[in-house]
Amino acid sequence: MKTAFLFDLNGTMIDDMEYHVRAWTEILNQDLKAGLSDKAIRGQMYGKNSELFDRIFGPSRFSPQEVDHWSMEKEKRYQQAFKPHLALIRGLDGFLKDAKELKIALAIGTAAIPFNVNFVLDNLDISGYFQTVVTADDVKLSKPDPAVYLRCAELIGVDPAHCVVFEDAPKGVEAAGNAGMKSVVILSTLHGIDDFKGYSNILKYIHDYTEITPEEVAGYLP
Repeated sequence: MKTAFLFDLNGTMIDDMEYHVRAWTEILNQDLKAGLSDKAIRGQMYGKNSELFDRIFGPSRFSPQEVDHWSMEKEKRYQQAFKPHLALIRGLDGFLKDAKELKIALAIGTAAIPFNVNFVLDNLDISGYFQTVVTADDVKLSKPDPAVYLRCAELIGVDPAHCVVFEDAPKGVEAAGNAGMKSVVILSTLHGIDDFKGYSNILKYIHDYTEITPEEVAGYLP
């Protein structure tokens, strides 16, 4: 039976979440005067950018053009700050190579826009590992809706029950569960083990990819 590993991007493949926090803090508090606490900003960092603006300011505060402007401004500031530090999380390069040698299908399912996805894939030259990439532009509903991971499974032709999702966020783990998929959690500065209580589809917690092998992950599947 064919096996697939599906990866979230930010915080899962690259350790960049603090740079997203800084960029959002600048946009929301300095530019748009939202007056949010650090905890509140971190709690809103999921889904599409447009959804974040709707949750914080309400759906009628900004025009679609204004949302697009501030969203892109946030991503430009994030990329400028993070680029000197851009690297795969420790052990992931070897993990991907080993998985590919084992003929495990690999895909990315992310709420990021193509502008950010290409920033990572092109600068790290890792596009060749992945059979498909599903971004925020490819699905109508964001995590915890399962659409992004179900779309990955459909495109690579693997039954959801034989997919393992690598995630760093509770909403992503929930999306995997809603898709009928197990998950490996990468712990980060944004989320710790306590944030994942109540999810029954978690196989293992890791800090980086030196703590797990593709064979071990595949061995969890039926």
